[in-house]
Amino acid sequence: MVEDARNRFAEDVFAHRVTQDGKVLISWQGRTVTTVSGAAAAKLVDRLEAADRREVQHLLARATGHFKHGTER
Repeated sequence: MVEDARNRFAEDVFAHRVTQDGKVLISWQGRTVTTVSGAAAAKLVDRLEAADRREVQHLLARATGHFKHGTER
């Protein structure tokens, strides 16, 4: 279980979609912000399948990295 003392993962702001070729497209508030592919995508999918809702949000947030720093397009 993920520790969430500040209740950051109370809302589902991240979503994901797995493509046929195994890539994981991660979106934030409806906009795709990161694509994970290869072995990292396979590992992420395995972890997402075993996670609860809050942990899914945590895993997706970690996979995006620090995308909200003015460099997102």
